[in-house]
Amino acid sequence: MRRERRSTEPASRSTARGLALVSLLLASLLVTVESRGAEPGSDQPIRAGVARRDITPREPVPMWGYGARHDSLSQGTLDPLFADALVLEVGGTKLALVGLDLGRSPSEASLQRIRQRIKAEAGIEHSLLAGSHTHHGPVLELANEPGKGQGRFDAALRYYQEMEEGITQAILEADRRRVPARLAAGSIELTDFNRNRHSKLDPKPSDRQLGLLRVDDANGKPLALVINFAAHPTMLPASTLQFSADYVGSLKAEVEKSFGGQAIFFNGAAGDQSVQAGESRRGHLAFGQALAARAIALAAQLNPATTPQPTTLSLREDRFGFSSRTDLTNPVVRGLYERAFFPELIPNFIDEYTEGIRPRLSVALFHGGEGAPFALVGGSGEFFSAHAIRLRERARLGQLFFFGYCNGYHQYFPTIEGVAEGGYGADNQVAPAAVGAGEALMNTALQWVYQLLGKIR
Repeated sequence: MRRERRSTEPASRSTARGLALVSLLLASLLVTVESRGAEPGSDQPIRAGVARRDITPREPVPMWGYGARHDSLSQGTLDPLFADALVLEVGGTKLALVGLDLGRSPSEASLQRIRQRIKAEAGIEHSLLAGSHTHHGPVLELANEPGKGQGRFDAALRYYQEMEEGITQAILEADRRRVPARLAAGSIELTDFNRNRHSKLDPKPSDRQLGLLRVDDANGKPLALVINFAAHPTMLPASTLQFSADYVGSLKAEVEKSFGGQAIFFNGAAGDQSVQAGESRRGHLAFGQALAARAIALAAQLNPATTPQPTTLSLREDRFGFSSRTDLTNPVVRGLYERAFFPELIPNFIDEYTEGIRPRLSVALFHGGEGAPFALVGGSGEFFSAHAIRLRERARLGQLFFFGYCNGYHQYFPTIEGVAEGGYGADNQVAPAAVGAGEALMNTALQWVYQLLGKIR
């Protein structure tokens, strides 16, 4: 349902019930998965493997990202869309990290099918699948049912099967290619690569962190470089009806050419973050290359060979329930959304939100040994940047990476003050979860980090 174009303002419901539900959040977990790796001192080495699959649609399908397109079909490919997979095994626990050149991560049904297969075929019980948030990927929300895509958008339904297979095979191949490896995590602050596109008040929060996880094999050869940065990949115009990874494709290509290994991109808390191009890096290709130069410089300073290695990988994941600020079952509201987007999309959103807004939160903590612990935190939506900034400050870890658009997609999660200010990304058209949902999720992530560290019992 995420689009860059505003639709007519739908009628909103009172948020009083939503605020009450938020206050009960921690007592109402809907799904819980938790795993801890081997205890510190385990002699099991870190193992890592990477693989890539092309997941570009081969037929014309509706494109994701801009409401003005409605149901216009794609007209070819500007550059390919990839699924980039990294499987890490620490202390006997496996985690699949998958960066996708898509507007969002796969739908809940697709995610569950992928997870079932990688667990059955490779014993991988934990995964972070995140879209880069390119606005030149395919719509992923249709379903094989009458009125929800069947019969009119069958090419998109065929693509979903191809996409799931491509992602699954990338993960399985990465698992088969695991070799002894070493890790090093670090970050730098970039002052002029992104900007806050939402707030009109100063100071405007922006998450300036460029975070990297460098993965080398036992001989010191780069296997992968996980790149985490918060900025909307919206540098190509909406009128371009061709598939593209936007600046992320250029970024990855330049990193692999000049540094080596496989580049895997994860967008951050980019709900209010746009690219700040500047005179020397206008256009998605130039911007990607400029960001790659910063990433390469940082990667060269990270040395896995001399970095104390984690011995334990601990993970936690839950889904949560929030009331919705938008009633899509109201015929008037539904009609407004159908005109703003296209009719087949809306029944799928109604199905998704039938029990309220149910975002997924995922935390992976690398710790043990003598090195500083670091964490990966994934949220299934577009979080405003202040969420990640505050979480990082409060967690007090050696490094904390925030992955947006991860393991699902539940629209925007603005800050409370962002909702008070209003504007796109903060209103109930694209931020249906109850006010305060983002803060509640970040508080939970913080508690999990300290619990997994053994500091809160």
